[in-house]
Amino acid sequence: MKDGFLKVAAITPSIKVADVDFNVDSIISYINRAYKEEVKLCVFPELCITSYTCQDLFNQRLLIEKALEGLERVVKSTEEKEIICTVGCPLFKNGKLYNCGVVIYNGDILGVVPKTSLPNYNEFYEIRHFSSAPKDTEQIELLGKSYPFGSKILFKAKEMKELIYAVEICEDLWSPCPVSNQHALAGATLIGNLSASDEVIGKDKYRRELVKNQSARLICGYLYCSAGDGESTQDMVFSGHNIIAENGAILKESRLFENEMTISEIDLQKLAGERKKLSTFPESNENDYVTVEFSIKPKDTSLTRFYSKTPFIPYDEFEKNSRCELILRMQSEGLKKRISHTNAKSIVIGISGGLDSALALLVCVNAIDLLNRNREDIVAVTMPCFGTTKRTRSNAEILCNTLGVTFREVDITDSVLQHFEDIGHDQSNHDVVFENGQARERTQVLMNIANQVGGFVVGTGDLSELALGWATYNGDHMSMYGVNASVPKTLVRHIIKYYADTCGDDEVKKVLYDIFDTPVSPELLPTDESKENITQKTEDIVGPYELHDFFLYYAIRWGFPPRKVLRLAKYAFDGKYDNITILKWLEKFYSRFFSQQFKRSCLPDGAKIGTVTLSPRGDWRMPSDAVSKLWIDELEQDKKNDMPFLYFTK
Repeated sequence: MKDGFLKVAAITPSIKVADVDFNVDSIISYINRAYKEEVKLCVFPELCITSYTCQDLFNQRLLIEKALEGLERVVKSTEEKEIICTVGCPLFKNGKLYNCGVVIYNGDILGVVPKTSLPNYNEFYEIRHFSSAPKDTEQIELLGKSYPFGSKILFKAKEMKELIYAVEICEDLWSPCPVSNQHALAGATLIGNLSASDEVIGKDKYRRELVKNQSARLICGYLYCSAGDGESTQDMVFSGHNIIAENGAILKESRLFENEMTISEIDLQKLAGERKKLSTFPESNENDYVTVEFSIKPKDTSLTRFYSKTPFIPYDEFEKNSRCELILRMQSEGLKKRISHTNAKSIVIGISGGLDSALALLVCVNAIDLLNRNREDIVAVTMPCFGTTKRTRSNAEILCNTLGVTFREVDITDSVLQHFEDIGHDQSNHDVVFENGQARERTQVLMNIANQVGGFVVGTGDLSELALGWATYNGDHMSMYGVNASVPKTLVRHIIKYYADTCGDDEVKKVLYDIFDTPVSPELLPTDESKENITQKTEDIVGPYELHDFFLYYAIRWGFPPRKVLRLAKYAFDGKYDNITILKWLEKFYSRFFSQQFKRSCLPDGAKIGTVTLSPRGDWRMPSDAVSKLWIDELEQDKKNDMPFLYFTK
């Protein structure tokens, strides 16, 4: 449960219709298995103690009494086990029979949740046997004790404030006003659903979307557990479709028709943070709910859920291509609007032969095409100087010529040398003055050319560079419109590749692929005599962009503390980067992110593309004088805990 993680399971046991002893043995066996797997909360199917398809056997008192005996066995089996189990059982109360989810913990019952929405259509006849949950929470006498009974019960962990659990049963989710809506509004972060959803063609897809979307709307973890192939096939077939979802994402899903235990981890800390952030999610209102508290010892939770090394990029190839296409269109539409609004005669862009300027140029071409204007209205300027290689210079020209834009070359070497002489800087001193002098000269050239041609400058810097402050203030940091401002570096690469593969032009494809393979560099330090080799590689200086984009996503999008970001990075990049390397670059990320905020505080306009953006007018408002000490100190403490030898040798 460290860092807000809770290991959960949806379990479909083998059962037999009306054979309570067999069913209970199977349930207990799975509880023991789940406990060994360190599961802290599990859900079983609807009416699993008896089976869902007993039909008029539910009118047999013998079955109901035997079910109560079976429930007692299940309760006793959990003694001295810190695992919350929710099992389905028919229970009598005041002469009425209820379809219930019984929440069990550590040898006792915490509460009983009866089903509210009883289906009585098509193959379902639940009103024939069961009564709907009462409006208010009452008490039920079970096994010599009294327990809360009703649909409005929250189960809250004393030691883990984010863990607030609630239960609904099958049709309660499928109804027009799901019970879980009220649970979430009352504060529940995790919903368990005991279900017996029969299988028909296409229903699995609908069920999956239903669970996924409900978890998104409620910003909750959702644990859906359905009956399997032990149920009667007289009129229905059950597939044991289990789904674990979190805030619109499917974390784990069972295979149909294979009774099994589906396990994953819900990040309750992440859910609580997202609810806090979204002002439209109302304050919790527990007025008409009964809260049952329980104690659970906080322990580390081993992770099994998938964390992508590239959280900005979908793994599915079709989804990845669709996203690249949409991003290109969004960037182009934003620029199109700015061109038409300003009545610009042209647009000016610095073209270096690198990834960012290539993507920005493609966006410019798309925007001009959307306006039905001549591509020659795009003025692409390459500005070679001390660090420019033949490869990047050549690629810049080839790309511009194949796309049909106006290409200009302005060699800034003499201008920069004159500037060094003017300010008294030794050109052999390759310090920050040497580098930034070139970057600012390039921006001056672009701005003045824009004045010449009646246009404006399109910026090329991306989101990853903005996060690290890897830009020269009032140099490449500045433009009139930044089309890449919310596109991270890892995603820039994939958009370039997507365009190359789909443009239908072999020349464009060839040059884009070479740009794709070119090391990322600002080319501000001198090359070797051959002018062939890039001597200044960005990732050697600030670290791998795939790590920084991972840090950016979890530290900024989700607001995770450094220790949790480090933990997830270690988990995701296991086998690729060692722990010392990850920690080194994470410290660099926080240090640069805080110290470079002043550059982000005065960014030019640029369309928001994804959920992470650092615009001072949009999602990220941070004082430029904020101190990183809290964040760095937490990492230093983690370093002492995990790598004490680093300190021992000092």
